[in-house]
Formats: sequence, C-alpha cells, structure tokens
Amino acid sequence: MNAHTLPRPKAPHSKTLPKAPLEKTPLEKTPLSKARLTKALLPETAPRAAFGQIVRNEARLAWRLPAGLIFGVGLPVLLLIVFNEIPSFHQVQASLGGLTAFDVYVPILIAMVIAIIALISLPGPLVTYRDQGILRRLSTTPVPPSWVLAAQLVVTFCTTIISLLILIVVSITAFGFDVPKNPAALVLAIMLSIAALFAIGLCIAAAARSGTAARAIGAAAFYPMLFFSGMWFPRELMPAVLQDISNVTPLGAAVEAIQDSMQGQFPPAQPLLVLAGYALVFALIARRFFRWE
Repeated sequence: MNAHTLPRPKAPHSKTLPKAPLEKTPLEKTPLSKARLTKALLPETAPRAAFGQIVRNEARLAWRLPAGLIFGVGLPVLLLIVFNEIPSFHQVQASLGGLTAFDVYVPILIAMVIAIIALISLPGPLVTYRDQGILRRLSTTPVPPSWVLAAQLVVTFCTTIISLLILIVVSITAFGFDVPKNPAALVLAIMLSIAALFAIGLCIAAAARSGTAARAIGAAAFYPMLFFSGMWFPRELMPAVLQDISNVTPLGAAVEAIQDSMQGQFPPAQPLLVLAGYALVFALIARRFFRWE
C-alpha cells in the first residue's frame, strides 16, 4: 500500500453552534408609528422652541423693515399734530354731539392704525413667502408652514398694540386728549376691531398672487373704509344713507365702538356684532382659500 492509497484521516465531527440573538434596541422592542417615532427622537420642548425661534426671526425682519410701524404710527401722529394746529378743531360743536372735532378724530385715527397694519402690512410678507417658495420648503421639515402664519400674526399684533399705545399716550400727554372713561370697553372694541381687520387682511393674502398685488388690494379696500370711518367727512355729518352704510363697514363700526368707549359709555350691540361678524366670516374664508404654495 503506497502513500496514495492510504485512507485520509477523517475530520473531527463539528456541531453547528447556534447564533446568539442580537439584542434589540429600545426603539425596536416596541413597535412605533412614524409620528410616535418622531416624537421619541425629538425632545418634547422642540416644537415650542422652534415656534419661539420663528417668532424671533419674524420680529427681526419686521424691525429691519419697519414699514408697518412707520406708517402705523408716523402718519396718525402727523395728523394729530395737524389737527391740533387747527383752532376750530378745539371748539365744541353741537352738530358733533357736543364734542370737538379733535375728540371725534382721535378714534378715527385709532381705527386707521389698525387698518393700515392689517390691510397693507400683514398680507405682504405672507404672499411673498408663498411666492418665493418658503412655505413650500417648510412643508418638507418638521416645522409646519402654519407656524409662519401664526408667528406673523403674533408679530403684527404686537406691532399694532405698540402703535396704538404710542398714539393714545401722545394724544393724551401732548395734545390734552381726555383719558378714556371706560378702559375695559375700549379694550374690547379694539380687540374686536383687530380681529375683524386682521381676518380681512388674511383674505387679501389668500387672494393675492404677489406682494405687489397684495398691497394694491389692501389699498383698494383701505381707502373706501377710511371714508366711511369719517376721516374726510365726520360720520355725524353724513346723510342718513351714508351713515347706515358706515355702520355696517368694519371701520365705521370700529369708530363707533371706540368713540362710545372713550366717552364712558359701553358700546351698543350693533357695532360689536358687526365686528364679530366680519372676524368670523372672513376668518373662515381665509382658512378655506389660503394657499401654501
């Protein structure tokens, strides 16, 4: 028997060892939906912190381009100075219900501030963001585009309140206007006026295709409203037909409610209901037709 015919040694019998199971991670042990997984990966304070950052960014942009604050404060204060220099504006007139023309025009200027910011300043940035695709890009991130809308409303609301405080304080301290006799009613009238006009501003943002178009639509709505507020012809001196129309316009109802509050009376139900109706109807229209891209 030669070397080529020798039997080969058998390999020792080897048993297949079972593989050790891999330990699952905590996220794999419990099945999670996409929403729950996102919530597990993100800290609970992330959404609130993100919204606060968006508000701060919008506030910085508004401060760099303070068109709303300039027009919302500068123009009414300039008109206050002009009206104060007219001697007849400080004479009590029976045709104005025993008030002076200066007393009549301060509530008009308050409503004018709200209208300028709501109809001209508010729609522009929202339409520009949509036109530039910013809202569409945000839809691909965890941050919903609606937060930009909410942040813009917060910043615009704060701008409006600051503008109104400046106007009222200046009219009292510098021009001798009487302190409002019913502050609670005045706050209610102003809040309803802001709600009504902001809702109209959002409808303009929903309808406009560009920032230029938004400003044009806002101006087209602003000047007729300003006429019925009594800016060019006091409401008390208007014919009955124009007074009836003024009473159902946003600025006409706002001026009536603000005027009564400043004179110590609680506003009647009609102007408050008119403002609440505008706020509700136009808010629903804006929600229905607002486009994110």
